[in-house]
Amino acid sequence: MAGEEQENKNKSFKLLGILDVKNIPCGREAILHGAGGSLAAGLLHFVATSRVKRSFDVGFAGFVFTTLGSWFYCRYNNAKIRVQQRIIQEGLKNKIVYEGSALDPITKPGAEKPSGP
Repeated sequence: MAGEEQENKNKSFKLLGILDVKNIPCGREAILHGAGGSLAAGLLHFVATSRVKRSFDVGFAGFVFTTLGSWFYCRYNNAKIRVQQRIIQEGLKNKIVYEGSALDPITKPGAEKPSGP
């Protein structure tokens, strides 16, 4: 029993049998947003025109564009956050290295002293 439960937890969804959505950053969210976008676009087009084949085509295009848009937006935000984290880590490392030394920017003349108790 425990082996089957562990096996089910490690299984992931494969899109088209090749793309492992679990291991692709932002993949799951992009697929879910794409499904919602395709449903909305297809239904709205069908309600407006009552053309089934064209509504399917619009729904498929909605899936593709919504999925790609969501994925690129998520990847862009992740990259931006990684850059900010790297800058903060370098700043903290420099603060630790230079604190109390002659190279400390706080102890240079004309620099503002931190206010505190």
